[in-house]
Amino acid sequence: MTIYNAPVRDIQFILHDVLDISGQDLPGYEDLDREFTDAILEAAGKVASDVLAPLNAVGDQQGCRLENGVVRTPDGFKAAFDQVRDGGWTAIDCDPEYGGQGMPYVIGLSVGELMTASNMAFTMYQGLTHGAYSAIHAHGTDGQKATYLPKMVSCEWTGTMNLTEPHAGTDLGMLRTRAEPQDDGSYLITGQKIFISAGDHDMSENVIHLVLAKAPGGGEGTKGISLFIVPKYLVTEDGTPGERNKLSVGNLEHKMGIHGNSTCVMNYDGAKGWLLGDLHKGMRAMFTMMNEARIGVGLQGYAVADAAYQNAAAYARERLQGRAITGDANPSGPADPLIVHPDIRRNLMDQKSFLEGARALATWCAHLIDRSHLANDAEAEGLVSLLTPVVKGFLTDKGFETAVLAQQVFGGHGYIEEQGMSQFVRDIRITMTYEGANGVQALDLVGRKLAAEGGKPMMRFFDLVKHEIKTHETDEELRVGFLEPLKTASKDLQAAVMFFMEQGMKNPNTALAGSYDFMHLFGHVALGLMWTRMAAAARSALTEGAEDRDFFQSKLATGRYYMARQLPMTATHLARIRSGAEPVMALAEDQF
Repeated sequence: MTIYNAPVRDIQFILHDVLDISGQDLPGYEDLDREFTDAILEAAGKVASDVLAPLNAVGDQQGCRLENGVVRTPDGFKAAFDQVRDGGWTAIDCDPEYGGQGMPYVIGLSVGELMTASNMAFTMYQGLTHGAYSAIHAHGTDGQKATYLPKMVSCEWTGTMNLTEPHAGTDLGMLRTRAEPQDDGSYLITGQKIFISAGDHDMSENVIHLVLAKAPGGGEGTKGISLFIVPKYLVTEDGTPGERNKLSVGNLEHKMGIHGNSTCVMNYDGAKGWLLGDLHKGMRAMFTMMNEARIGVGLQGYAVADAAYQNAAAYARERLQGRAITGDANPSGPADPLIVHPDIRRNLMDQKSFLEGARALATWCAHLIDRSHLANDAEAEGLVSLLTPVVKGFLTDKGFETAVLAQQVFGGHGYIEEQGMSQFVRDIRITMTYEGANGVQALDLVGRKLAAEGGKPMMRFFDLVKHEIKTHETDEELRVGFLEPLKTASKDLQAAVMFFMEQGMKNPNTALAGSYDFMHLFGHVALGLMWTRMAAAARSALTEGAEDRDFFQSKLATGRYYMARQLPMTATHLARIRSGAEPVMALAEDQF
């Protein structure tokens, strides 16, 4: 069985030493002192390690099954879901008016990391419900909120998002699902949706589907799409589930990973639904869910990879294999542990330096979301909108790579199912694809986000980098190990932006061909900024005589590794971008 230990100390370091959340001028943040957040994270970590992690392999091995139209989840999932629900974990950052605990999103994300790392497939059920809750909370009528939100906050009812159809993936303008208006104000929804995560299961008494469909008069393309609330069971006047709606599960997808989550083909045969938000404005309402979901998928990318890393590090310390080239490290044993070998250290440092930087980036973005919502901060909203495709795309690409590195530490044993490492690789693979494939994230970043608000969010990011460098320029250790590499990488990012500005209008394919490299270039610079902030916080703690000196020294050493070994990749990505579209588009279609 694999292990998982909640990295509470690392999360606390980011929340308090780096972000200083209790000192922020935001409603609800004043209560977030170290003792309070430590209690939350320790309790969540215990649920993750003791309840969810032991079910991870069970979910993978058993999967879900469709029996007489009902989806059955793996053994132990329902009892665990009840325990998570009864503990209030599904409501942690939801509106108190509907039964939530009202904590900031930054706490919800930190708790979500622990749950996701321990059992991604399981945690998706409440994660998708939270996304549907957010869309109804933002766009629903008072009546819709009163009807659905209290039950969704508690996860007595769960939620989904229904976008994809067999012929229409990313191109939602091609969808065929229809919504016919009725005299009572409802609509009859007819069509088929595929890849619907948590589309049906036996852990809640109702499932509230949010379905994209086209109503009459909407025109062609995405402008004609509306969003509808379509419950599995119609809700009676007393607020309880009543008659079964005219929808069904056509099939369960047989997937590479996340076997414990029910990925459904959903058939709507004149199912009764109600408009959510404005008619023909469904994409706007859906993107309330999509933006939250994309940050959440970025979290999945590093959370599952962290669980894989923990197992790889433990194995490297225990597995005896070969002798250290500099002399026996374990003279009384038949061989030395794997961790003495430089290439194993390189592997583990690649993992560790990415994971800690990724956690900092996602947590900072969660704080920006809080700032945009709680303080109506337009600059924060613009910045997090710019960073969302980077968080989703870069963190999942690198997260998958990290899980493979963790598997590699085990050698041939990593390829054997009983070690459990293959599950991490199989589960994390979907994060690169769903909620907008990473190539689409890169196109969104270059095609839309860079030019948003006349480029102000991008300039704001560069200003933050400059400010960080200037703030610490008198610290010689930070200057050499962090500030100079960050400055060089930031110049590469600026050069890429200038290249797109100069060449993109002449040949749009030039920008599109370089978009994926730009997303990764941006991701490296963002992690470089995070590591500089973490290094400054660690230096400050050491200067002030912190007791846990090993912890802070480890942060500095790990950060220096990232800046020296990973951040220079920005030069490679810039060179690829500057090569333009010609190498990419050189072959004729029939030459592939």
